[in-house]
Amino acid sequence: MQTPDERTVQHEVLDVAMRSDPGMVRSHNEDAVFVDAELGLAILADGMGGYKAGEVASGMATTLLANSFSRLLVGPTADPELLRRPEQLIHDEICGTNAAIFNASQSEPQYSGMGTTLVFAWLLGQRLYLAHVGDSRAYRWRNQDLQRLTKDHSLLQEQIDSGTISLEEARYSANRNLVTRALGIEPEVEVDIAAHEFIEGDLLLLCSDGLNDMLSDDEISEILDLHADCLVAAAECLIERANDAGGRDNVSVILVRMPGIGVATGSWWHRLLAKLK
Repeated sequence: MQTPDERTVQHEVLDVAMRSDPGMVRSHNEDAVFVDAELGLAILADGMGGYKAGEVASGMATTLLANSFSRLLVGPTADPELLRRPEQLIHDEICGTNAAIFNASQSEPQYSGMGTTLVFAWLLGQRLYLAHVGDSRAYRWRNQDLQRLTKDHSLLQEQIDSGTISLEEARYSANRNLVTRALGIEPEVEVDIAAHEFIEGDLLLLCSDGLNDMLSDDEISEILDLHADCLVAAAECLIERANDAGGRDNVSVILVRMPGIGVATGSWWHRLLAKLK
């Protein structure tokens, strides 16, 4: 998990950069980010709750999921059969994490009512498996075109879908941060899971709403285009521009680019796939 004062980092197997910042208004950072380039995992969570309870919820989400996937996919306990049903594995582990956060909020008074959004990405070859709960987002940038791959679980999104508010009006709505789903709020949670093509040259962006509340999709795309050759610079610029626009919330980004074929063939999932043959 990245703490607020850490700088952007890169990893070796995938081309990855991540950055998390408290913004210009909040006194502490309730976002949490995690990347394991070897496993192809990227996780971002935006916590909510009383004083620092949101930080606990988001930290639990990233830590529990990171630990469980590491245990299940690498080392002596790895189970190659799990690769046959990635969506079921993602669903089960996120639901287990939801239960853990909910139970902690019920047993510790200072954590009562805590919860967190989640956007979870798992790269297996040229397949990108995405899961999300809440209004943290995933985008795919391909050939200078930015496509949102997730749909916010929020009151504002419901108003847009029903036609009661326009996209332009939504940018200034007072309901921007009211989510309709989150991890840890209820004993059970509905998780949206989808698979997407992800090919060499594609760029994945995971972000908390502190980014897309401050910057439009066009502005985000312009920054990615400007810094296409350096993900570190792109991550830094996204954070800087969000803060320049007001930085009303914590803002976190993870950028992941598909590696070349020569790098990918040495990855852990090729070794596990070999066990299935």
